[in-house]
Amino acid sequence: MAKQLDYHTLREIFTRFQAAEPEPKGELEHVNAYTLVVAVALSAQATDAGVNKATHELFKIADTPQKMLDLGEEQLIEHIKTIGLYRNKAKNVIKLSKILVEDYGGEVPNSRAALQSLPGVGRKTANVVLNMWWKQPAQAVDTHIFRVGNRSGIAPGKDVDAVERAVEDNIPADFQQHAHHWLILHGRYHCKARKPMCGNCLIRDLCMYEDKNL
Repeated sequence: MAKQLDYHTLREIFTRFQAAEPEPKGELEHVNAYTLVVAVALSAQATDAGVNKATHELFKIADTPQKMLDLGEEQLIEHIKTIGLYRNKAKNVIKLSKILVEDYGGEVPNSRAALQSLPGVGRKTANVVLNMWWKQPAQAVDTHIFRVGNRSGIAPGKDVDAVERAVEDNIPADFQQHAHHWLILHGRYHCKARKPMCGNCLIRDLCMYEDKNL
């Protein structure tokens, strides 16, 4: 695990990320807060591309909790059966839709605790929704951020909670809103697990990774 980079180095890293991609976006397709919750819940152990393919038609007919309940679990399964763990995920989507209708008037709550009380919604899912929909500087740590954070020294930590704290504690406040998207995209397309593309990396001169593939 790399040591934590200092403030000035972190400022330079995120200044470069910002210059390259001023408004980074998540790649999960959604049309409102509810479909974002569903998409993120479905994305566990699945790719964003795979989820988007499954939800493309689904969200045309079920873009609210009530419409999802009207669709029903068996029809939902037909739409998402190309995604891993689809039966369990379908159960959770129906359960969370029922709770949203009964307890929240069909609206998605915007507190982390309320979101995490929904079936199939963990801290990471809650943070994605808070960040992408309500523009809160919440940090959702996935495998890409965990890898990049530890390799580079941007946000080292022994587990996802520690990396989340490192992002929140050390990355300057003016970069917090987009930090997790910059890190995810960097991990997905450049700092890959098996063959990191260090040769054309934006931050290779600042990164603490010792085994750079140059």
